[in-house]
Amino acid sequence: MKNWIIVAAAAAGLAGCASTGEAPAPEAAPAPPTCKAEPAQYHVGHDATQAMGNAILKDSGARTLRWGPPDSAWTMDYREDRVNVRYDDKMKITGITCG
Repeated sequence: MKNWIIVAAAAAGLAGCASTGEAPAPEAAPAPPTCKAEPAQYHVGHDATQAMGNAILKDSGARTLRWGPPDSAWTMDYREDRVNVRYDDKMKITGITCG
């Protein structure tokens, strides 16, 4: 008789752990930062420095920055969280775009 009481108590305790068969709703992933080149356009003509790159990242809202040296080729992969900064032979910024 004591065994039945122990089994019944254990079963009652586990009943709270029973699944209803419904999967929990997935949590929405946060949206990645999106680059906006317009707020950073006033940096065109400035020196291409690390400090300027940090300012461009901040102003554009991008997560990553890609420098484009003069006469260089870039891959065509598009990333909405990246700002692209081209500069000339004199290390002056000539263009700022996203992607």
